Amino acid sequence: MEKLSVSHARAASAALAARRGQRQVHDLRGISRDMYDQLTLGELEEMAQSVSVRGMSDI
Repeated sequence: MEKLSVSHARAASAALAARRGQRQVHDLRGISRDMYDQLTLGELEEMAQSVSVRGMSDI
């Protein structure tokens, strides 16, 4: 998988939380809502994992 920006990885994490029922879908905005609508659970998990793998050192 290509390297994601921190903002895209965070958006994927938010979309994943909504997909899992840990966050309200209506709270999602912008790219996180698009990701929720267009990506599978597996794709979201892979994208969100890049946050923990890369760490948050580049914030």
